[in-house]
Amino acid sequence: MRAQLLQDTALRYFLEVAQSGSLTEASARLHVAASALSRQIAGLEAQLGTPLFERHPRGMVLTAAGEILATHARRTVLDAERALGEIGALQGLRAGQVRLATSDAFANELVPRLCVEFQRTHTGIQFEVQSLPTAQVPDAVRSGAADIGLCFSRAPHKDIEVSYRQTAPVLALVPPGHPLAAAASVTLARMGQYPLALPPPETTIRQMIDIVCSRQGLQLAPVLVSNHAKTMLNFVANGGGLSVSSEIAARHLVAAGAIVALPISDQGMDLRDLELQTLAGRSLPMAAQAFLDLLKARLPGPW
Repeated sequence: MRAQLLQDTALRYFLEVAQSGSLTEASARLHVAASALSRQIAGLEAQLGTPLFERHPRGMVLTAAGEILATHARRTVLDAERALGEIGALQGLRAGQVRLATSDAFANELVPRLCVEFQRTHTGIQFEVQSLPTAQVPDAVRSGAADIGLCFSRAPHKDIEVSYRQTAPVLALVPPGHPLAAAASVTLARMGQYPLALPPPETTIRQMIDIVCSRQGLQLAPVLVSNHAKTMLNFVANGGGLSVSSEIAARHLVAAGAIVALPISDQGMDLRDLELQTLAGRSLPMAAQAFLDLLKARLPGPW
């Protein structure tokens, strides 16, 4: 049984239009005529006595009343999914779905490993994993597109509950045998003397680096810029030069002896946390809660 079978049709149609901002796009997603969607929304507006959308040539924008109803509708969807999860739990966690939104750093190694570990004891559980820019992870949790968010964070987010948090300082990654590999710590200025791979300016980790460099009047000239964590890890592992990462993203390669991770001593390179995020006030379906518990157990230590 799918969650939509437990939802009111008019609310489901309304929510799809609210999320897409377009009758045409919602029609294509739902395989329902746009005229049918329009009639359902008009019916809701008549019942409530207020417009739910502002109609514009380029799309539909929620009114204040529409925003309130959209929040209710999203909760209804999540409650329906939880009900189905609890029904699946009667089968001993042999049915259900876990939807995870995560940043690239975790999608490469940690999440696949834990999905496999979880499915060994809970066969039949399905996973949906979205790899998103860090800033979009809380949005996916807030909208109900994900049950759990796993990402780095530097500030609180509205309507987001932090289920687990640990500090996640930025580390320097060095190839074994490199002149800096035996150092107790390094500075960004010292790293800048060697070929360097960095993430792009819009990422949290690069913004942290740029702030520190600005304060020091330091200019770094990376030979490689990539938004893919694995690209930078392999750049170091293959002897291309230095890079930066969280401990957890590099943990598997450090354990294998393929790279060396060192603290960066510049002030400000430790001002972020790793967070497990859920929607505030929401009770997760059984499968999602069980996977959240596994994440909490595995994040602090080796995996």
